[in-house]
Amino acid sequence: QSKQPLVLGDLKKIERKTWENIVFKMSSSARRRLVRDFRRLQNDPPSGVTAAPMDSNIMVWDAVIFGPDDTCWEGGTFKLELTFSEDYPNKAPNVRFVTKIFHPNVYNDGQICLDILQNQWSPIYDISAILTSIQSLLSDPNPASPANSEASRLYSENRREYNRRVREVVELSWQADDDDDDKDKDKDKKDEAQNIQTDTT
Repeated sequence: QSKQPLVLGDLKKIERKTWENIVFKMSSSARRRLVRDFRRLQNDPPSGVTAAPMDSNIMVWDAVIFGPDDTCWEGGTFKLELTFSEDYPNKAPNVRFVTKIFHPNVYNDGQICLDILQNQWSPIYDISAILTSIQSLLSDPNPASPANSEASRLYSENRREYNRRVREVVELSWQADDDDDDKDKDKDKKDEAQNIQTDTT
C-alpha cells in the first residue's frame, strides 16, 4: 500500500505573498520568471508532481515526483533538487534525483539524461513541464541513451528483473519519507525546547 508523502509546495499564504513581493522587487528576470513558475504550479498543479523553492534561496527548488499509476513505479515518492542560474529560462536548470533511483536514464549521482534538459531545451519550458517530462520518463525510458548501463540492459533483456529492481527503490523511497518525518519531528522538538527556554529567561 502506497504512502502519502508530505507536499513540499504547501507554503503559508502570508509567507508566500511576502516572499513574492520581495522577489519581484529584484532586478533578475530569472527570479521573476521563477515566481511565475511557482504561481502556475499553485494555480494549475500538474498531476503527480509538486515543487517549491527553498525558504532561503529561490534559485534552488525541492520537488517530489510520484510514481505513475499502473506501472512498476506506482507508490514511489521520489525527491529531486532543481538548481537554477541567473540565465534561466534561457538555460536549463540542473536537475537531479535526491532519492536513490534505478533507471536507464538516471546516473548513479542522480543526474538525469533527458533531451529537454540538454540539447532540446527551450525557454518555453517551465518547472511544471520539466517535472511532468521526468515523470513520463520513469515509465517510458530511452534505453538507446543510457546513463545506467545495467538498468538499460535489464529493461531491454529482462523486464521482470528490471521491474523487481524498480520495486526495490520504490520501497526505499517510503523509508526515506519516514526518515525525513523523524528529522522534522526532532527539529520541532528542538525548536519547542528553545522556545520554552527563551520564555523562562
